[in-house]
Amino acid sequence: MSNNPSSNLTFQNYEQAIAWQKEHRASTPKVGQTSPGFQLLDLEGQNPVSMSSFRNHKPIALVFGSFS
Repeated sequence: MSNNPSSNLTFQNYEQAIAWQKEHRASTPKVGQTSPGFQLLDLEGQNPVSMSSFRNHKPIALVFGSFS
């Protein structure tokens, strides 16, 4: 397991996963907290989309995970 936050996190056991979670919990956004600013490209990969452009317009759900 690497300390690089952009690396693919894979844990060998439950204890490793819980230890990582406890270490990073303080930086986890809280319910109702404003999200940090960032941009991603749209589905066509052409236009930048900013999360802040949706602020105060409609609820946004961010889902991160593996669906394989």
